[in-house]
Amino acid sequence: MRRLFTLVFAVGAGLSFGAAQAQSAFDNVISQQLDAFNDRDIVGAFDFASPMIKRIFGGPENFGIMVQRSFPMIWDNTSVRFLAKREEGGAIFQRVLVIGKDGIAYMFDYKMIETPQGWQIDGVNFVPTPDVGA
Repeated sequence: MRRLFTLVFAVGAGLSFGAAQAQSAFDNVISQQLDAFNDRDIVGAFDFASPMIKRIFGGPENFGIMVQRSFPMIWDNTSVRFLAKREEGGAIFQRVLVIGKDGIAYMFDYKMIETPQGWQIDGVNFVPTPDVGA
């Protein structure tokens, strides 16, 4: 019985460590892409995109134009906070709170996929925040 407990604990600890490594990798990839946008390093930001995203936009310039026009708060972010990670339909999503240069907080779900090059961003969805009134 003692060996079974030790085995279960070791497996659980390994899974927790693996989950922590993935979480750290997500945070790192997303942070580096956001930093690249702030630095206007579109090629660098594009490197963190998944193969599907790269095919859709065809190159860094089209990708940069889309982000600048559709996600100005990501293009000019001032602060980032990583929230919950979840699995849905076999996909992994990292919720991120981004503060734009306007000082407003915006929430996004970053879809993450593991590729031979490591974790990459496979899409970003704006998450509307509920209106809160008094």
